[in-house]
Amino acid sequence: MTLSRRKTLALLGGGAILAAGGVAAYGVTRTPQSALKPWTAAGGYSEPRMRALSYAILAPNPHNRQPWQVDLRTEGEVTLRVDTARLLPHTDPFNRQITVGLGCFLELMTLAAADDGYGVELDLFPDGEDPTGLDSRRVAVARFTQAGAAPDPLFAHVMDRRSLKEPFDTEAPVDPGALDAVLAVAQRTRVAGSVAAQDIATYREISREALRIEIETPHTYKESVDLFRIGSREVDANPDGIDFTGPMFEAMALTGTFTREGALDRTSMAYTEGLKAVYANVDTAMGHLWQVTPGNTRTDQIEAGRDWLRLNLATARAGLGMQPLSQGLQEYPEMAAIYADLHDRLAPEGGTVQMFARIGYGPDIGQSPRWPLESKIVNA
Repeated sequence: MTLSRRKTLALLGGGAILAAGGVAAYGVTRTPQSALKPWTAAGGYSEPRMRALSYAILAPNPHNRQPWQVDLRTEGEVTLRVDTARLLPHTDPFNRQITVGLGCFLELMTLAAADDGYGVELDLFPDGEDPTGLDSRRVAVARFTQAGAAPDPLFAHVMDRRSLKEPFDTEAPVDPGALDAVLAVAQRTRVAGSVAAQDIATYREISREALRIEIETPHTYKESVDLFRIGSREVDANPDGIDFTGPMFEAMALTGTFTREGALDRTSMAYTEGLKAVYANVDTAMGHLWQVTPGNTRTDQIEAGRDWLRLNLATARAGLGMQPLSQGLQEYPEMAAIYADLHDRLAPEGGTVQMFARIGYGPDIGQSPRWPLESKIVNA
């Protein structure tokens, strides 16, 4: 029986919220509740596949779309498909970034299984693949084996992983040795990075221009705005997309001073202040890292996602903040010049730059809110 995605893994969803201090205090001070439960419930299953999947749904993915659908009807197997209703047709027209996110999911599932002593054998795209887009065909079949897989030390940092979307401390340089330790965890792709001052300045400028293009291109910007979740009530109601929570956003949501309509109005305070906030992030990068695959097949993209998850965990282990800067690698016409420039700089020997990120230290590393997640395992 196929279950709807909102009725799956019941232990990770729902729950009551109690207000203390009246309606206004409740609205302004509360944090998402049901949306965060996957983080506290991870690992709470005895069945090996369910336990591994309860961690896998915490994987990073574009715009927090959580596009995975899982079938557990075959004993000892996990079949992964993509939820085609959760794609990003404007900013990710060929579904490359979504596929990278699916690779993150598979790697985190594999690490969690290994932590229990299970091996995972992956058969990727067994029904074939289409470079122009994902469809209902199987993305992967994962077979769990009692092969005594060795636990990976990176798994210990799953609960610390964040995509830190805040300004970094520009008075705290990143040691080259720390960057090298992060890059060393990649197993399947070519990775590199830089904390040199001239490179930092160059990539800050490129990142800012890529953001400007995406925001000033109406169809790509609206795709993001449509996924804004403003305030805890919206996050709990739709725990995906781009969340805006915390006292300031709760107050703005209650007073109507921050709305999706306002964010689309280029004369509004919501638009101008939002622009300042995203520029503040890229302008405080204290280093960058990137990832290149030899080609751009679906398998290459999955392998990129698997290593990207490992890099995420390694930055958490190092106490570093990390935020993907995907805008310049997106394949729509308005971004073509930035895309070509980044490939010339980051992959001069050829290949596809799959991911690019800023790194640095910040006051809230390890304390910043976890990205809200929707619990979806279908056909369980």
